[in-house]
Amino acid sequence: MLPDPLHPAMVHLPIALAILIPGFAILGIWLIYKEFLPPRSWSLIVLLQALLVGFGWLALETGEEQAERVERVVAEQHIEEHEEAAERFLILAGIGLLINAAGLLPRRNGSMGRVAGTLASIAVLAAGVSVGRLGGELVYKHGAANAYIGDAGTASPSSPGRHFEDDDD
Repeated sequence: MLPDPLHPAMVHLPIALAILIPGFAILGIWLIYKEFLPPRSWSLIVLLQALLVGFGWLALETGEEQAERVERVVAEQHIEEHEEAAERFLILAGIGLLINAAGLLPRRNGSMGRVAGTLASIAVLAAGVSVGRLGGELVYKHGAANAYIGDAGTASPSSPGRHFEDDDD
């Protein structure tokens, strides 16, 4: 049985991959440079980047499916900001995949591709941090989870026309 909502279950894998790939890429460059591994071993980085793109796409799709329900409790501008950041993340991840694939080219071109791919993976990580931060704000600051507990009409501080008072008790 799939979790409901599905989106929170899907988002963690692309973020984890975005965190891991730059470190693996740096290690891969060093191991290839020291001739502990052959250049074709860079294909592992390309595979990880392809998985990042695939799972990033799934996360984006599941988020779009659940946006309407969350819009009942969170202002649309916050959802759109998160969605736009996710789209940027996916585009950068796709570009990163192409650049990392250049790391499989022979000799100097492959070396340059591996370095450029590593830099691209760092840019993807930065975009992933932005998406994750905005997604966390949707849940923990703006109350997106309220769309899935009890009455879907439960409001959040960012909901239009709804007001909250802090209760320190």
